[in-house]
Amino acid sequence: MSRVHVLYAHSAPHASRVNRRMIAAARSLPNVTVSELYELYPDFVIDVRREQALLSEAELIVMQHPIQWYGMPSLQKEWLDQVLEHGWAYGKSGNMLEGKGFLLALTTGGGTGAYSAEGEHGYPLEAFLPPYRQTAILCRMRWLAPLVLHGARHADEAAVDAHVETYRRLLEGSLASHPTSL
Repeated sequence: MSRVHVLYAHSAPHASRVNRRMIAAARSLPNVTVSELYELYPDFVIDVRREQALLSEAELIVMQHPIQWYGMPSLQKEWLDQVLEHGWAYGKSGNMLEGKGFLLALTTGGGTGAYSAEGEHGYPLEAFLPPYRQTAILCRMRWLAPLVLHGARHADEAAVDAHVETYRRLLEGSLASHPTSL
């Protein structure tokens, strides 16, 4: 089985029925480690060496979070700024993440239609993802198509169950059939 490291960032995890179930599914798998960023680093002081060690051991790196203001939660961004150091994650000698898979596991409050040219946000979700993809490219990781549940707040139980099961299967090692791009 592949080794997976999930970077989970949700500023109000107990208020999220979908992300809470997703992270519980991740934690139930023996091949998965989880850094729950808001639990580990409430003061935003990140243990860079610990996080780098966990990334070094992983074959797949997953960033799980709700989309907030068209991007990641602030602690997740701080994590990126601190952990993905030049000379370690990128740059001439920065190759510690090379070849690892990179997967986004995202939820949105708005439905699929909200992320369209005609919708509330004016663009498809993919238009907000270039910084993530460029991070993967810069760090020489393999970009995998994001796993997204739109309208998470209003999704019915069957949709949530199906999404959590898909996530669990991906983390378990069923990435062979998962597309590498959108």
